[in-house]
Amino acid sequence: MKQLLNIVYLLFLLIAFAGCGKEQSYIVSSPDGSIQLSAEIEDGKIYYSISRHSLRIIDKSQLGFVFKEGNFDRNFRLDEVQYGSFSETWEQPWGEELTADNTYNQMTVCLEEKDGLKRKLSVIFRAFDDGIGFRYHFPEQENLAEFIILDELTEFAVSKEGKAWSIPAYHTEYYEGLYKASDISSLDTVCTPLTIELGDSLYISIHEANLKDYAAMNLTPMGKTSRLKADLTPWSTGEKVFAKAPFSTPWRTIILADKPGDLIVSRLMLNLNEPNEIEDISWIQPGRYIGIWWGMHMEKYTWGQGPKHGATTKNTKLYLDFAAKHGFSGVLVEGWNYGWDGSWSQHGDQFSFTKPYPDFNLDELSKYATIKNTHLIGHHETGGATINYEAQLDSAFSLYQKYGINVVKTGYVNPLLDKKERHSSQYGVRHFRKVIETAAKYRIMIDNHEPVMPTGLQRTYPNLMTQEGVRGQEYDAWSADGGNPPEHTTIIPFTRGLAGPMDFTPGTFNFDNPVFPNTRVQTTIAKQLALNVIIFSPLQMASDMIENYENRPEFSFITSCPSNWSKTVVPEAKIGEYVTIARKDRSTENWFVGSITNAKERMLNLPLSFLDEGAKYKAIIYKDAPDTHYKTNPYPVSIEEAEVTSQMQLNIRQAAGGGTAIMLIKQ
Repeated sequence: MKQLLNIVYLLFLLIAFAGCGKEQSYIVSSPDGSIQLSAEIEDGKIYYSISRHSLRIIDKSQLGFVFKEGNFDRNFRLDEVQYGSFSETWEQPWGEELTADNTYNQMTVCLEEKDGLKRKLSVIFRAFDDGIGFRYHFPEQENLAEFIILDELTEFAVSKEGKAWSIPAYHTEYYEGLYKASDISSLDTVCTPLTIELGDSLYISIHEANLKDYAAMNLTPMGKTSRLKADLTPWSTGEKVFAKAPFSTPWRTIILADKPGDLIVSRLMLNLNEPNEIEDISWIQPGRYIGIWWGMHMEKYTWGQGPKHGATTKNTKLYLDFAAKHGFSGVLVEGWNYGWDGSWSQHGDQFSFTKPYPDFNLDELSKYATIKNTHLIGHHETGGATINYEAQLDSAFSLYQKYGINVVKTGYVNPLLDKKERHSSQYGVRHFRKVIETAAKYRIMIDNHEPVMPTGLQRTYPNLMTQEGVRGQEYDAWSADGGNPPEHTTIIPFTRGLAGPMDFTPGTFNFDNPVFPNTRVQTTIAKQLALNVIIFSPLQMASDMIENYENRPEFSFITSCPSNWSKTVVPEAKIGEYVTIARKDRSTENWFVGSITNAKERMLNLPLSFLDEGAKYKAIIYKDAPDTHYKTNPYPVSIEEAEVTSQMQLNIRQAAGGGTAIMLIKQ
């Protein structure tokens, strides 16, 4: 492979030297030759286009910016074109695979204004076998020091109309929306990842990678066409990005796939982030946890002080006992600290992250957790008051480090940070990164709720374990629309899930809702089990109150299911209808399978060809019972065992709104 890449590299060099200074197309192809990106300068403007298997996917699309001083997208001349190639296999500290293949060909187009200030700009294109990444780079130069970006003009001219799954960018708080399918041309301004079906055997997903000190990218259609344009989340004052050369933007990413499942197994976004910067990662450990959390949604407990306060020493010990008994790595405790009383989301500046409520003994509980061989999981809800939080970051993380608390769930429940700036603005991006970097100094892992949309930062800082940014299980407790519809979880693996781990919190077993009787979990129990495999998160929460797990044999799947994997395959999927995912445990030779359907009953026909040839496995199958239905009879689960091999196929009925969870234990 590397010898072939070197030959390609030399051929590219010949093309580059032959073409320098001429207004023509410059081409970079993926290592396997299936994808071709062409860049060209025409009338002083730079454009790109993308083809796959000789089929045009992205038509001629403009690149460039609008600065506060004026346009920076024209009057360019070509300075030089540089080519290169790279190949490595790197090991993920945790993830959906043990290793990631990072092999690409690169083309850098170096531009300079023909006259005037003669400012310089480079566009770096990387072609992988599964897609394209490109970014802008502003080199250090005399006539471009500090600058303000008012608009990024990047276009994605999708070659034809297609079905796109999206949520509106400025009308969906915290990315917690239901993804809807529509024509590209009828989209609102939408968040990325934007996943598009262009035919039965062509899927693309547009997103970004390595977002740092920049605004998050949204997409907006240009008129009633399939041509999309970047839309950067603004500051409250209207500017998009404040920058200083040398400066690089995030990567704009386009995954190209034959099948929906191929989108899930792409590691293009991770490959476009910098390698791990944490030397000792021994303290970074995936796991499954429970929490004093669902009880608040059911109003059995309260976050604030009072007779129903949930975060008490006594109650936390009960949860720690349960975690120890069933092998959970930790217990999340919300509402332990001062600041929850009253309208906390409007008064986030009143939160203390070092002062527990009087009925919560942090010292006693940390010692009790140690005795029980489990951990407390900390919680920092900020109410969006980042200034208050940053002022306490070091003292708060230092306190947790003292008591052996190495996981923190952060929250930002307020539409605006500090009542002013959007979460996905450059302001928010800077804050979230500061939290991750500070947490790493204190050997603390982060579960970030109400985040900016993930872009692969976990490769660089693997203590960023998981994030919300999705309409999760909590909506089944209080949402006015009745809860998440059955198709929701057949869509998010191909949309939000492509951005990174999701803290969706599956595992609710009791669907009775005394607070909002018309709102409930719209799945079967078997589907709740399957979601532990379908939705990837290295920190996976079992959502329900512990009493709802007692005397439930099916609970054994949750307690047995890992959250860290060495291999992932997607045997079948149709976005919005069904998906089946098989994952191999990183610590054993066992496999776990999750399969779910929407509101329609279906048959799962699962070939077991992903198993080791010649080996025998004990299959423990958790499936919908014959009379199970997500609306009328969601609870019955049939548990069966069988001996299977890679030559066999499992044929299993799935109820409406149902699913199947399977353990495959190598014998």
